[in-house]
Amino acid sequence: MERITLTNDLSFSRIVHGAWRLNDWNYTTEQTTSLIEHCIEQGITTFDHADIYGGYTCEELFGRALQAKPGLRDKMELVTKCGIVLESPNRPEHKSHHYNTSKEHIIRSVENSLSSLKTDYIDTLLIHRPDPMMNPEEVAEAFSELKDSGKVRTFGVSNFKRHQLNMLQSYLDDKLITNQVEVSAYELENIHDGTLDLCMEHRMPVMAWSPLAGGAVFSGNGEKAVRLRDTLTKVGAELGTEDISEVLYAWILKHPATIMPIVGSGKTARIDSAVRALGHKLSLDQWFEILHASMGHDVP
Repeated sequence: MERITLTNDLSFSRIVHGAWRLNDWNYTTEQTTSLIEHCIEQGITTFDHADIYGGYTCEELFGRALQAKPGLRDKMELVTKCGIVLESPNRPEHKSHHYNTSKEHIIRSVENSLSSLKTDYIDTLLIHRPDPMMNPEEVAEAFSELKDSGKVRTFGVSNFKRHQLNMLQSYLDDKLITNQVEVSAYELENIHDGTLDLCMEHRMPVMAWSPLAGGAVFSGNGEKAVRLRDTLTKVGAELGTEDISEVLYAWILKHPATIMPIVGSGKTARIDSAVRALGHKLSLDQWFEILHASMGHDVP
C-alpha cells in the first residue's frame, strides 16, 4: 500500500477507513476487531473518526476492539474530529445543534475521544466544520496545549475553504497537515472552487469523504447519474473491471492533489475494491471523459 507523508514522522495509508457508520453495522467487538485486522492486512492503517459519529458512540465501539487487542493501536494512525455539537442522549448537556471551537470544548472533546478510543494519543485532530464563531487564538491555544501534553500529534481541518484555512493557519505555530473535504467524480465543487488548489499550494495532502458520492452514481436515475454510470462502465471495461467503484476511486487517485479516499464501509469486499483501484491507472483521456460526463459538457 502506498503511504502518504504528512510530517517527518507521520504517514497515512493512501486508502483510509472511515468509521462513521460503525454503529449502524451492529458488529460485535470481535467482528469490529476482525474488520480492523482485515484493513491492516490490506495495508489500510489509517482510521477516520469524529466524536459525533453514531450519536457519540462509534469511537467507543472502535475502542472496545482496541481494548480487546491492544497491539492493534501500534499498527495504525487514528484521526478524529471535533467542533460539531449535536443533541444526543449521550451528551445530555447539549441543548442544540451548533458549532463550538472554543479551547474548552476542543480539549474536552479530545479527552472524551481518548477515553472512548482507549488510547493515550490521537495522531491527527481535525476541526470538523468551519465555525462562524471561531476564535482562532483559542484554537491555537488548544492545539498547543494538546500537543505539549502528548495527547495529539498533529492537526488539520475538514470542509474548510481557502479563506477559512488560511485564516486559521495564520494563528498556528505548526502547519495544518490535511483538509478533509468531499471529493468524487459526481461532486466536483472542491475541484472547481480552488479548494484542492490551495491544498496543493500548502503541500497539504487531502482526505476525501464520500468518494463514491453516497451511492448516487450506482442507483440514481437522473441524467447526471446515468450519464456518469455509463461512462464509468465503459472506462471500467477498458481497465478490465466491472466494478465501477474501482473506477471512481481510480479517478480520485489520479488527481495531483494527493487525495486519500475514505472508505466508509464495513464490508470487506468493498474495502478490497478500493485497494484494487490502486492498480488502475487511468489515461488522461479517460480521466477527462469521466469529468465531462459529470459536468454534462466538455471543458472549454
